[in-house]
Amino acid sequence: MLDATTHCDGGTKAYIQQLMQAVAGLLTTMSEYTDMTTSTVLITGASTGIGAVYADRFARRGHDLVLVARDEARLEALATRLRQDHRIAVDVLPADLTLASDLTRVEKRLQDDSRIDTLINNAGIAQSGGFVEQTPDSITQLIALNTTALTRLAAAIAPRLVQAGQGSIVNISSVVGLAPEFAMSVYGATKAYVLFLSQGLSLELSAKGVYVQAVLPAGTYTEIWQRAGIDISHFAQMMQVDELVDAALVGFDRREVVTIPPLHNAARWENLDATRQALLSDIKQAEAALRYKTA
Repeated sequence: MLDATTHCDGGTKAYIQQLMQAVAGLLTTMSEYTDMTTSTVLITGASTGIGAVYADRFARRGHDLVLVARDEARLEALATRLRQDHRIAVDVLPADLTLASDLTRVEKRLQDDSRIDTLINNAGIAQSGGFVEQTPDSITQLIALNTTALTRLAAAIAPRLVQAGQGSIVNISSVVGLAPEFAMSVYGATKAYVLFLSQGLSLELSAKGVYVQAVLPAGTYTEIWQRAGIDISHFAQMMQVDELVDAALVGFDRREVVTIPPLHNAARWENLDATRQALLSDIKQAEAALRYKTA
């Protein structure tokens, strides 16, 4: 290889050496940037609503995507737009996560694809009607998607993230999981489970480099209501999905364990969590409390 400085005077030679060092530094920086932005995010329920906005936001950040949902046509349309707008790679993985074969296929992708370092566990459904009006099949489907699939997908990716010492799992819960008063008992129970799971996983995995976030929306304008047969025309004003996801990503960047975009007084959650921990200190498992002992 020729040395470009061989036939230069001292000043020119020094200048060229500095220039070459600067170019080398720039190439290193570009390489690091490329490595940083080519990680892949897998998003469930990605064809519309919260999942589609997450896809758009991570695409804007330069991440490649794997989009999972039942509606292949809508996934393909979204993928085409994101490829054109952001010059990223987008894979479409059509799947009904209530079906064992489809769930297994998505699990395998999470286990085997080392590029995927973030899972957005967004897929979920709601139900209309009270508890006694719901059918065994509808309850089974709700639990299968909102809890079983979410848990299995987290379990599929977690070991690999722990081994890598980095990565993120985002689970979409709901404020309904805090409020049995909302009369959505089974749905609320699944979302309470998601919150508990996320907090538990954070305690287990954060020290190993894996970030876990629970996001708790309140009412949000998505298709979940229509699909559940719930009339929202009489509801109070709800949040637009773009605002919800943008707020959730602020919490994501801050590495919050629990992000509640519609909660305006953060101290309420902090006090609730502190009270819960104080309650644990008052549990004496060796004997019943005095108020339960007969005279």
